[in-house]
Amino acid sequence: MSGVARNGLRSMTGFARARRGCGEGEVVVSVKSVNHRGLDVHVRGPEAADSFESTIRALVKSCVARGHVEVRLSLPGATEGVAGPVLNQALLEAYLKAFQDASNAHGLDAEPDLNAALRVPGMFASPEDSEPDPKLGAALSEALEEALGQLNAFREREGAEIAAEMRKHNQQIASGAAEMESIRENAVQAFENRLAERLKELLKGAQVDPQRLAQEAAILADRSDIGEELARLRIHSAQLSALLDSGGEVGKKLDFLLQEMNRETNTILSKTSGIGETGLRITELALAAKADIEKIREQSLNLE
Repeated sequence: MSGVARNGLRSMTGFARARRGCGEGEVVVSVKSVNHRGLDVHVRGPEAADSFESTIRALVKSCVARGHVEVRLSLPGATEGVAGPVLNQALLEAYLKAFQDASNAHGLDAEPDLNAALRVPGMFASPEDSEPDPKLGAALSEALEEALGQLNAFREREGAEIAAEMRKHNQQIASGAAEMESIRENAVQAFENRLAERLKELLKGAQVDPQRLAQEAAILADRSDIGEELARLRIHSAQLSALLDSGGEVGKKLDFLLQEMNRETNTILSKTSGIGETGLRITELALAAKADIEKIREQSLNLE
């Protein structure tokens, strides 16, 4: 088995089934996985499989990092959830031999009573007290390894499709950030116009010192500048692309990164409200970025 390490991304949803011959029957293993914050493994099968549960869990853990994983087992001659007592063959043979020896020693003509023999303490053992069949264990492990391989192949195909969709939305975020940066240079003029309109209303036609107006506009523009937020948004977008390219377990890392990207867009929106057409266009772009971030977040919930 290749284990958890791999190059591509994986979704957390998938299904696979595998079979292995064992004696006169066959072992059937099915594995189903769905989204979960961690690794949650459930094993369903007959009691005869209980002695192999630790091996089953170890195999799943070596191949799956996250997800709710349900393993269902069907074993030869076993009914799920029901298993009868196991006859202690050695004790029965010893009992019959002892009975025959006693009959011969005392010259008795008697036949053993099977019903009486079966009531001897220890003649039956519960399934969990019996030794596990190594051939059954080997067949079960082989079938489970094959099923897990199929499951991960399915999850990697789905993961590649999810990653392609996420890259598309991330490219739109990067393009939006670039456009916001290009129109950011007009912010000072927009603030000057906004400040001039306010002052005219207050002064009711009185002349305004152009130099003082420019100074106040510059201060206001500096306080409302979105340069740092745009720089961080572009950096986070590049980090997101790198994560998708790196493969492996990225779900939790993406969650943190998307929170940071969402915070930057919220700040951009709060700083650019009320500055006319320039602010409206930035608002449109920031809202579009938020929508793309949310779509990426929803898709990231499906990734391991």
